[in-house]
Amino acid sequence: MKIVNPVLPGFNADPSMIRVGDTYYIANSTFEWFPGVRLHESKDMVHWQLLPSPLSTTTLLDMKGNPASGGIWAPDLSYADGKFWLVYTDVKVTEGAFKDMTNYLTTATDIRGPWSDPIKLNGVGFDASLFHDQDGRKYLVQQTWDHREYHHPFDGITLTEFDVTTMKLKPETARTIYRGTEVKLVEGPHLYQKDGYYYLFAAEGGTVFTHQEVVARSKTLDENSFETEPDGPFITNFDTPDMEIQKQGHGALVNTPSGEWYYASLCARPWNHTNESRHDPRGWSTLGRETAIQKVEWDDQGWPRIVGGHGGQVEVEAPKDAILSAGSADHSRHDEFDQPALDLDWNTLRVPFTAKMGHTGKGYLELVGRGSLASNFDVSMIAQRWQAFNFTAETKVKFDPFSYQQMAGLTNFYNDKHWSWVFLTHDENRGKVIEVAENNRGNYTSYLKDHAVKVPDDVDEAWLRTQVEKQTYYYEYSFDGQEWHRIPVELDAAVLSDDYVLQTYGGFFTGAFVGLAAVDYSGYEVPAQFEYFDYQEK
Repeated sequence: MKIVNPVLPGFNADPSMIRVGDTYYIANSTFEWFPGVRLHESKDMVHWQLLPSPLSTTTLLDMKGNPASGGIWAPDLSYADGKFWLVYTDVKVTEGAFKDMTNYLTTATDIRGPWSDPIKLNGVGFDASLFHDQDGRKYLVQQTWDHREYHHPFDGITLTEFDVTTMKLKPETARTIYRGTEVKLVEGPHLYQKDGYYYLFAAEGGTVFTHQEVVARSKTLDENSFETEPDGPFITNFDTPDMEIQKQGHGALVNTPSGEWYYASLCARPWNHTNESRHDPRGWSTLGRETAIQKVEWDDQGWPRIVGGHGGQVEVEAPKDAILSAGSADHSRHDEFDQPALDLDWNTLRVPFTAKMGHTGKGYLELVGRGSLASNFDVSMIAQRWQAFNFTAETKVKFDPFSYQQMAGLTNFYNDKHWSWVFLTHDENRGKVIEVAENNRGNYTSYLKDHAVKVPDDVDEAWLRTQVEKQTYYYEYSFDGQEWHRIPVELDAAVLSDDYVLQTYGGFFTGAFVGLAAVDYSGYEVPAQFEYFDYQEK
């Protein structure tokens, strides 16, 4: 049996992987998407099952107004004392000198919840993890942020003791244990114990093509006591530009019951336009940062090494003691909206799905028209990750707008500044029409304008569809669900990639989504009804 990377395709960044008994769990970042923290479980590392997200209430996570790519950064999952421990960061500022953030802790005896009310830890830096020492002590390990313009913003890895009696940190114990290499941007720390050493795994180089993971070790947790692995880095694709997977780093180490070792890391699969060099630019990552798993061996000096070299492999031998888990060929799915709660694959922006946004069940989804797709506040949209380069997504919508300020339809979305959609709206001269529009770096373009497709007066509903073909995508419509018409607007998928967003904005962490949305910024809250959603990978 082979692990085929990425094991979690589509936006599943910053994996924190642990094992409890014979079961493996992975927690991933979710940034501004709600609910917070994405969880999967597996018994073979090959097939992964999506679990309910732990941060599913505003008590645990309040992101209203958070900027794009703010919110949940690099959650850390651990297991000790008979319960799961989850450390997570809510980042409120992404651009500029500051990174206003708060680190929280929540616990649960069952991975499916319920999770305890959050305990505020600190705001020293993001990417915090909780280390459970063999002597019973616990420590928060985190990147430290320095806003001062005459310092490098990454101020090393800080260790602070956590008091389990008071459930508070002891700031007087804080110390910098590792400052990284000259690559800098040291973040994503995780501590492990093995053979008398503390091993520190940390990411460097930023989560771009220079990304890498380094390992350092020490026999103590004293200040600046960690020595960097020679002949490193531990994993990187900086010097392997022709590898299918890129940007590997920032992850977690796990061992199997029989003593094998594996490392889960983020990765990306960039592609290039046909007229571009594969090396410059390195490519466009429309699926965002995904999760890969590599096998690890230890050399005779006690240092971990990636099997196959530091560039990793696409196919990796699965654990010898793996227990076959259930799995499907791809992530295609169909939703009839016949349940009273949204399917686990659905996400909303910043806030949970409540009656203010709409409701689901009885064979349809109703979304109440609210703010535009450019808003960081009240957006009525549900969306799922792009999890394949080629797919079709389709819906049927009923919507009766009386103003051009009212819109409802199908969207391909990255963040508030980068998205497109096909939608029903009202034209003051022609009545109900279908339009295609795009927001590119915050610049809005209506493509059809006065040639928007007129909806016949006797038609109450319309079918809308998108065809995504890796480098490009387009939209279609139908008035009977049988005969489809392609709208002659071909859009560049690269606009919905991490790498394109990075060119103008510092928050570039989420990958593309496809979803359903209703807008009514006039304030009259005209609702839209969606009969189904169908996502089929090609």
